[in-house]
Amino acid sequence: MQLHLLRIALAAFAFFLGVLAAPAPEPRATTGISQEVFDELKFYYQYASSSFSDKCAKPNGNVFVKRINNAITDTQGFIARDDDRKEIIVALRGSGSLIDGLVDIAFVPVPLISRGINPPLFSFIHAGFLTAYNSVADVIINTVKDELVVHPDYTLVTSGHSLGGALASIAGLSLQQNFHNNTVRMYTYGQPRTFNSVAAFFVNSKFGNRAHRSVHVNDVIPHIVPQGILDFRHHGIEYWQFVEPAVPANFKSCNADGEDPNCSKTVRSIGGPSAHEMYFDIQSGTIFCS
Repeated sequence: MQLHLLRIALAAFAFFLGVLAAPAPEPRATTGISQEVFDELKFYYQYASSSFSDKCAKPNGNVFVKRINNAITDTQGFIARDDDRKEIIVALRGSGSLIDGLVDIAFVPVPLISRGINPPLFSFIHAGFLTAYNSVADVIINTVKDELVVHPDYTLVTSGHSLGGALASIAGLSLQQNFHNNTVRMYTYGQPRTFNSVAAFFVNSKFGNRAHRSVHVNDVIPHIVPQGILDFRHHGIEYWQFVEPAVPANFKSCNADGEDPNCSKTVRSIGGPSAHEMYFDIQSGTIFCS
């Protein structure tokens, strides 16, 4: 809790600068989402939440494949397989330690260099997030490759909350670039900006409507890495829960370019820890492992 309070405090100044500099809202967002989309977003959040567990025997009731764990960068998660949906899921854990806090604030942009990813020139990314992902990239890619030998037609899915959301977005791009014959979808929750504009538009070009990014009311963490001179930018479709409670009518489906000014960027207040830790009325870290 103290780590999240510190991150929220550090975010406040950058957030307000971003709000003041934001362009006027445009009529892009659609209010209300279908029950099907709502249930899908909630279902994959349960993977993200379960990634906080050191042992998850049956993630979302499905097959546990492999634990992800790098002690140096404190990057954890798991790989699961859903044989009913024909999916291989990579879930990555959000912040939970001082090391994670250091990863979060290392937002110097660096070239997007990771195994199998071939981005356009001038693609940059948050240094801390890239370092953390690259520390587990080989484990993820090699394990998914082994699974696809047995299940070659399965869809690949990534999921994560907060820091885990940033890592899940990199993992999603990584899987799309390494496994061209498989459909890849990504689901992130309370994700801070991760890529610069060139890289974010590259992600959009590869994913279209298969990149899902949820924001809960006035959660400040999605704004913790400012756009400004460093040129960070969100990617994918933002699904913004603009008011309580978490029901389909209280969400907006936002423009697919990632920075719809009519969605969470319109918020003029900073939420406390509950705004960041509670998605779909589920406390982050709640386990769905049986």
